[in-house]
Amino acid sequence: MNTLDTGNVDTIDGGITAAEGFRAAAVSCGIKTDALDLALIVSDVSASAAGVFTTNRAVAAPVVVCREHLERSGGIVRAVAVNSGCANACTGPAGLAASRQMAEAVAVAVTCPVEQALVASTGVIGLPLEVGKIRSGITAAAGKLDRSSNRAAAVAIMTTDRAPKETAVRVRVPAGSFVVGGMVKGSGMIEPRMATMLGFLTTDVSIDPVRLRQALVSVTDETFNAITVDGECSTNDSVFLVANGASGVEVDETVYPLFVAGLKHVCSALAREIVRGGEGATKLVTIHVTGAGTLNDAKRAARAIANSPLVKTAIHGGDPNWGRLVAVAGRAGVAFEPSRASVRIGPAILYEHDTIWADREPEAANHMRGREIEVEVNLGTDGEADATVWTCDLSAEYVRINADYRT
Repeated sequence: MNTLDTGNVDTIDGGITAAEGFRAAAVSCGIKTDALDLALIVSDVSASAAGVFTTNRAVAAPVVVCREHLERSGGIVRAVAVNSGCANACTGPAGLAASRQMAEAVAVAVTCPVEQALVASTGVIGLPLEVGKIRSGITAAAGKLDRSSNRAAAVAIMTTDRAPKETAVRVRVPAGSFVVGGMVKGSGMIEPRMATMLGFLTTDVSIDPVRLRQALVSVTDETFNAITVDGECSTNDSVFLVANGASGVEVDETVYPLFVAGLKHVCSALAREIVRGGEGATKLVTIHVTGAGTLNDAKRAARAIANSPLVKTAIHGGDPNWGRLVAVAGRAGVAFEPSRASVRIGPAILYEHDTIWADREPEAANHMRGREIEVEVNLGTDGEADATVWTCDLSAEYVRINADYRT
């Protein structure tokens, strides 16, 4: 995948409304107590759109509605509404009706066909969505739309997130410049395939819905699908990308690789922030697997290591326990040759070709005292495939948060 010349890209403020022609608003509609809990994102014109959704078989009502609407509209969208505090998942026909009514309220509020309205929900599974509150919130939000409410919108979609997560970049190309911006929520139940994450991305390029989806799918695979907090896959996971053409930059064969690179820049930053802000997390951990026979083997091994409670607790405690990494690689169900494998934590190689470098453990332990930890495992197959997964440590705080989540 193409990368950006750093001289042609700038990180800018504005998040979800940084791109031209997008406005947002956030309100408290009463789903949560005395907190922002509903965000509305609107394009000034009908725009190309794409979505990537959960692979969980227990699919939440808003996901069903969004899939239907994107198909019916041919990938054309005007607005997206999202509430926090209630996932509207496992709520049966009543929940599906509630999501449809939520979309209808958006369509009325911004004057667009109902199939051009997308909806998302996050929060506790099994609670009914209070449609009256949602309708009132959408009406109120529609009256407050502006380009300065990006931060409030990022706050409104939070559940157990410790902080709002947003970013944006401006990319200069021969035809001018374009912006990609976005916001995400997610802190636990994160293993996207999709994961409980929601992502909202906007851009002012001109691009058809088919090519837009192609870009989103490819970038999601390397970013949002390369993170894990606890190996859990949610019922509501969704990432939306909306492109309204307001910059005047058309995505042709020349611009497409640069657009994808800009989109990946934003999604990668947001994905890492999800992991960094994981429930109870104190460390961002990069797991890099090399020497794999196939890309699938590399991804599978990296994800197995990233999801291992033994590995994650060792990292939390600052223990350079390379044996746990070897053990997980060996049971990951991929080709693995221990006699040619190696393990590196930070700058220190601790195990290589059946040789143990115990004298290097203090150097690895010192690296593990930091907030960002790097681990590399070479599978020893002489293969050239590699993969990276981002995860976090597993702390007692994670247990406390999830033990008390509903009570």
